[in-house]
Amino acid sequence: MSRRQFALPQRSGDGPPDDTGCTILHVDMDAFYASASLLARPDLVGTPVIIGAARGRGVVLSATYEARRFGVTSAMPMSRAQRLCPQATVLPPDHELYSRMSSAVMEIFRSVTPVLEPLSLDEAFLDVSGAIRRLGPPATIGQLIRDTVHDEQRVTCSVGVAPSKFVAKLASGLAKPDGMVIVPVDEVVPFVQQLPVGALWGVGERTEEALLRLGLRTVADIAHTPLTTLTRALGDVGGRHLHDLSWGRDPRGVEQEQRERSIGSDETFAHDLDDPALIHRHLLALSERTASRVRKAGLAGRTISIKVRFADFTTITRSRTLREPTDVSREIYETAVGLYDALGLQRARIRLVGVRMDKLLPVEQAPIQARLDEPDHGWRDADRAIDRASARFGSGAVRPASLIPREQSSSRPPGDLS
Repeated sequence: MSRRQFALPQRSGDGPPDDTGCTILHVDMDAFYASASLLARPDLVGTPVIIGAARGRGVVLSATYEARRFGVTSAMPMSRAQRLCPQATVLPPDHELYSRMSSAVMEIFRSVTPVLEPLSLDEAFLDVSGAIRRLGPPATIGQLIRDTVHDEQRVTCSVGVAPSKFVAKLASGLAKPDGMVIVPVDEVVPFVQQLPVGALWGVGERTEEALLRLGLRTVADIAHTPLTTLTRALGDVGGRHLHDLSWGRDPRGVEQEQRERSIGSDETFAHDLDDPALIHRHLLALSERTASRVRKAGLAGRTISIKVRFADFTTITRSRTLREPTDVSREIYETAVGLYDALGLQRARIRLVGVRMDKLLPVEQAPIQARLDEPDHGWRDADRAIDRASARFGSGAVRPASLIPREQSSSRPPGDLS
């Protein structure tokens, strides 16, 4: 959402906006992955840069604002992004760097308030009501966060300050890049009602089409439509939800940081694969990556699932729940391969596979038991040794022999496993 699409209501008088009661902050890093990658390439600052695989059929992970001016957006196919902005420099993603920087940024947020709700690696809601006495009013806290992130991590963020999560997120979008927008309590309604209906939470393509058929184009139109009309068109829950948002009502509080509900990895191949041996190699790499993230988060899980997307974009998932939680790479891989082989695919052309773990809980609460056929120093010990080596020498320093690239191979190369 850009500044050109909507603007803050005009206030009478001069001076900064009143932030009384605006205790919800939404902090959003500015083109986070691109900004982080440019720390090692200062020569590219101010130029169009796209983060993604230079070749193949991957998607855009991030793009600088210079590239976005050409229409490049996150999740856009790389082929289309490069057509829109052929002069852009394409840099490969560095997920280890992004994870480290995200952890550091979240620690900055936690130093302000423990009431923190991360939404992803690069954005979070904060409830700063308990920090006002110690750090000052919300606007001061927002500026403190921006200054600290920039000083410590050398990247920028934008902050929305408002009485509710819904309005704070809208405000941070208006603040981009590298700014802060405050929506005072008494300006919430005019601020919200100037927006197009598509700006409301919960309005996807179908809902927007339904609203447009009713002649409702702005949030103000929704606000002044009888509730019975909305519920008849959108259902009781959907109609009431949009009606409340149209008047700036969002009672949800910031949900204090919780453990991840699921962890997983997907891989889109450079070329469709139909060789089960190559699919197994990808499942191994994805299982290793997923297990490493699960262990790093201090979790273990019982449900393992795979996702398979075919060349025609048909997608299926299969899952299996284990008797005991696990964080062991080999167990995750064996389950994932078993699920895949059970599909009975015969030379089907596969575009993407993924591995995911659900039903996660802290490892100290997980009754992980040694297997009867496991030696004294088994797979769990090996995983932890690999984790220590990776922490010291970098991701991929130690990996299964079958994932080491073969210099001479008659098989088609698998997609990027980085």
